[in-house]
Amino acid sequence: MADGFRVVTSSVVNLNVSTSLSDFLVERRFQKNLTIADLKGRLELLTGANPLTMKLQLYDKANVLIANLDDDSAPLGFYPVDDGTRLHVVDRSAIQYEDVSKGPKYELSQDEYSKRTDTVKAFLVRNKLGKYAEGSEVEVDAKKTSSSDGSTSADEVLAKQLVVGSRCEVSLRGQPAKRGEIKFVGKTEFKPGWWVGVQYDEPCGKNDGSADGKVYFVCIPKYGAFVRPQYVTQGDFPEEDLGLDEF
Repeated sequence: MADGFRVVTSSVVNLNVSTSLSDFLVERRFQKNLTIADLKGRLELLTGANPLTMKLQLYDKANVLIANLDDDSAPLGFYPVDDGTRLHVVDRSAIQYEDVSKGPKYELSQDEYSKRTDTVKAFLVRNKLGKYAEGSEVEVDAKKTSSSDGSTSADEVLAKQLVVGSRCEVSLRGQPAKRGEIKFVGKTEFKPGWWVGVQYDEPCGKNDGSADGKVYFVCIPKYGAFVRPQYVTQGDFPEEDLGLDEF
């Protein structure tokens, strides 16, 4: 009898997520009862797009647009989502930044730099780290690797305390903290000074571990980045559960 049957569908769906900000494609699982507004919030963590200006488009397996997910109060399951369909994130707030590298630069004298309390040098002095430590191994090592004028950069001191393969957290000004693994520590050819190569846990990087044609480490595109040692904290930073995979 027909009354003895009912249709049962899965409460979750596996979607391929793409974005207008980059060419990466990743598969994620979402609850169908998740509202579009909440979905945008989670997609911000994954793609970096602004949820306030985010536009969501749904494509079928033949790459044909089948729906615009434009009702923030509607659940994801209201739309014809199915395993393998593609959710494309369009960030309408993305802008192009002009190159200001050739503009006038503000330079701080060594004397003014020494008087400031919010610098790497001030941090090292307060905590007696690096070459400012009292008889430490780091201080001895710094003396051996000092330049001809007897000075050692703060970046070098910090870099030599980092270990490749360790977990870390990167904190850049104006950006949320990002976790990953240290894959490279040293000097590079693309810019002077000491750099730390990090493989992030999520696709929030800039490269695949290479720069200007030279490979410094290997990772998936958009997962790699090079940052100054002062922004890297080494420690027990397990991979965060951002709630992007749901069951």
